[in-house]
Amino acid sequence: MPSVAMNPFFEELALTYQDVLFLLVDVDELKVVASKMEIKAMPTFLLMREGTVVDKLVGANREEMRKRIDSFVYSTSSNKTS
Repeated sequence: MPSVAMNPFFEELALTYQDVLFLLVDVDELKVVASKMEIKAMPTFLLMREGTVVDKLVGANREEMRKRIDSFVYSTSSNKTS
């Protein structure tokens, strides 16, 4: 399962980016959340700022995930200094 295979990488990202809150949601247990967030495939990663989805990545692409989080962190820190 790609979702389960991503767990160690997800944990590594959480340790690397300690200013970002990482959450793992079991969509089988929380179907309402999956529906509300329009999760159609696993794994799906959402980047959110203040409750709003700002980016969405579907699939187990580690390189793309790191790139998007880097961009997210950079944009967040840029907003704080503006």
